[in-house]
Amino acid sequence: MIRKEQTRKGVYMQEKLQIGVIGLGSRGMGLLKAVMLEMEDIEVTAVCDVYQDRQEDAAAACKEKYGKEVTMTGDYHEILAMDGVDAVIISASWAAHSRIAVDAMRAGKPCASEVGGAYSLEECWELVRTHEETGVPCMMLENCCYGRDELMVLNMVKQGVLGEIVHCAGGYCHDLRKEIAEGRENRHYRLDNYMHRNCENYPTHELGPIAKVLDINRGNRMVSLSSVASKARGMNEYAANHNHAELADYPFAQGDIVTTTIRCAHGETIVLTLDTTLPRAYSRGFTVRGTKGLYQEDTRSIFIDGMHEKFEFNLKGMWGNAEEFREQYEHPIWKQYLAEGVKGGHDGMDWLVFSAFFDSVRQGETPPIDVYDMASWMAVTALSEQSVAMGGLPVAFPDFTNGRWIAREPIIERHFCLDKICE
Repeated sequence: MIRKEQTRKGVYMQEKLQIGVIGLGSRGMGLLKAVMLEMEDIEVTAVCDVYQDRQEDAAAACKEKYGKEVTMTGDYHEILAMDGVDAVIISASWAAHSRIAVDAMRAGKPCASEVGGAYSLEECWELVRTHEETGVPCMMLENCCYGRDELMVLNMVKQGVLGEIVHCAGGYCHDLRKEIAEGRENRHYRLDNYMHRNCENYPTHELGPIAKVLDINRGNRMVSLSSVASKARGMNEYAANHNHAELADYPFAQGDIVTTTIRCAHGETIVLTLDTTLPRAYSRGFTVRGTKGLYQEDTRSIFIDGMHEKFEFNLKGMWGNAEEFREQYEHPIWKQYLAEGVKGGHDGMDWLVFSAFFDSVRQGETPPIDVYDMASWMAVTALSEQSVAMGGLPVAFPDFTNGRWIAREPIIERHFCLDKICE
């Protein structure tokens, strides 16, 4: 029997959270089966997708897990109106994330959204306004914030090992040509975006960890952005050679490589790279440069001033040396995670980011990636689209906190905290 208890903030919450899942494509279904249905402290009670076959597949998986029927629907408003749903997970198409999140907050349902970029700045502002009007939490499920290396580096930064941080870089460098080309048959949204938009369309995977390194929205903020895009040729080449004749001569809007430079209030710079339509190996390129040293993901190298001078002209000699720093700087989240057993997808990151959201709901607390983070990170897409269209001219970055970034409310110290190191 599920029992309700009152949290210290006066919010009635169930011992086992009842969850509605909205969006059951490849990502949503993968998260349902590999993460949510494996968690013993939640129960998925409702599933939603515009496609009937996806609804049925998800409902069948839930019945197999729980031994009973769950609600399935093609209208997410039905889930938002259900008493038997404490919180919702949004894994629909990019264009729907913000709209569903706004409706969820207005319905009083804490929500967590999969990643993606915004189509307009107004979309980001509406997220913020709705949260401030309702007080309902909204979190972005940026799993890379809980990557093992990202968290180790965050720990090193907070302890001052890399000195004062000056520059960070990262990106989404992932050969997605097959997924894009098969967008119609797989009912995937990415193809339409590549056909009609030219921007940094998927900025959050390394911007998220970088934002936490640089204290964005909590003592620092992003103030300006400039983006340039290369020509678009990769999809045409791929389509011509892989039986997608209808796309071989299509004038794709999305440049093959988009480079975005962001300047922060305290003078730091960030460089993001989108590289998804040319042949390559996967990389997020996470790089942190400080006055005392650096971390570089692609070579899994750490260089510390006064420790590694002998490698100044021998970078290969340092490849992989990040492992030498594990014992001393492993983040507490991952120390516990490794002891308990790594679970879920994407090297365990999915499990951690979902655990962080459910923990915040259960406690009635602000999530570790909050609505201001979500709005700021998503805004990169809309701003980059403007800048690319103007030949790379810089555009001003909105302050979604309305000045509160200078001295925001105290950080909530919980296990999944990303703004400081919490044991």
